[in-house]
Amino acid sequence: MIKDLALEQVVGHHHALGTSITLQIFGTQDRKLLQKSFDLIDHYEDLLTVNRDESEVMDINHAAGDYPVQVSSAVYSLVKLAVEKSRENFGFNALIGPVVKLWHIGFKGACVPRDEEIKDKMILTNPFKVVLNDQDQTVFLKMKGMELDLGGIAKGWIADRIRDLWLAYGVEAGIINLGGNILLVGDSPKRVNGQWMIGIQDPKEPRGDNIASVMVPQCSAVTSGTYERYLVVDGHKYHHLIDPRTGYPVKTDLAGVTTFTRYSVEAEIECKRLFFAGHPMKGWHDDPDRIGAVFVYNDEHVEYDNFDQ
Repeated sequence: MIKDLALEQVVGHHHALGTSITLQIFGTQDRKLLQKSFDLIDHYEDLLTVNRDESEVMDINHAAGDYPVQVSSAVYSLVKLAVEKSRENFGFNALIGPVVKLWHIGFKGACVPRDEEIKDKMILTNPFKVVLNDQDQTVFLKMKGMELDLGGIAKGWIADRIRDLWLAYGVEAGIINLGGNILLVGDSPKRVNGQWMIGIQDPKEPRGDNIASVMVPQCSAVTSGTYERYLVVDGHKYHHLIDPRTGYPVKTDLAGVTTFTRYSVEAEIECKRLFFAGHPMKGWHDDPDRIGAVFVYNDEHVEYDNFDQ
């Protein structure tokens, strides 16, 4: 069975969610499911994007300070998750958009904002100023200028939905790669033990050059790092991961952290938690859905959490 799965496969490429997407399904040569998957990605992007003027999330943002907006159940559940996690104040904040736009790191016009500008925008990032109504499935941002942006967890959530689709169609093994957000489905057809080999990016080398690798069961792998988007001003390097507690790039010795969890949306969230913590957290992997994490520091020291190395 392992050999049969490995011999037959289909691979598809797509551009959506602001990134290059690759889907790989083992055990078949039928490409129809790939197209259904790409259609599903496009559908959810239409609902969730903040990079166009129209979407359900943008409807919420346009109505900020004026009135609540009713959204579809899928969007409401993701917004609710994002707001609840934002309120935990560990580093993830789905309302941080106004501050991130000030810095604009990684894009044309990036700059270091004045402290007063940051303080003004920080007022608009309070997740407790979001009113969620479960009965009506409405979302209300209480202050004008507030912005909801699900970019920090949307790819993970969408990856989980693609896996649901694949399992409904009987897929036994496959790889969902949403621009570096990896979700491994089923057992690896390339190894007798069913484990997958995942490489950890070397922060000082081109993309694809690994500093370490780990063997994992089916799971999602997500990385947060400081090494791909940054701004240098007067010899000082500012990376793009803004700390919602300060409005400035988080101060850390970490170059990046990769989390491995059962669900991809959880990997997105826990990646931020561990990155902002800056080191392994005691008891973090006690949750059975959390498989492990790999920390890479600026001095290229590598630390493994719950992996035998």
